[in-house]
Amino acid sequence: MAKMTKEHKVMREYKEGTLHSGSKHGPLVKSRAQAIAIALSEAGKSNTPKRSKKTVHHSPTMLQVDAQTLHSHDRPTSEEI
Repeated sequence: MAKMTKEHKVMREYKEGTLHSGSKHGPLVKSRAQAIAIALSEAGKSNTPKRSKKTVHHSPTMLQVDAQTLHSHDRPTSEEI
């Protein structure tokens, strides 16, 4: 017999009516969606990759301000070069 994955094990418990939320003394799980959420959580597949902090999202008004400051501050003009 092939080895059961964590998802299969949890779903089998749900179908048999022995799947508890939390610990073995917690209430029985009645919802299929909740059983799937528990299965993914226990298998470690519910962790979605986080966005890196390097990505910065600016609002359109912020981009306009940045463009204006780029053009007006401390850039040598062709006359100064």
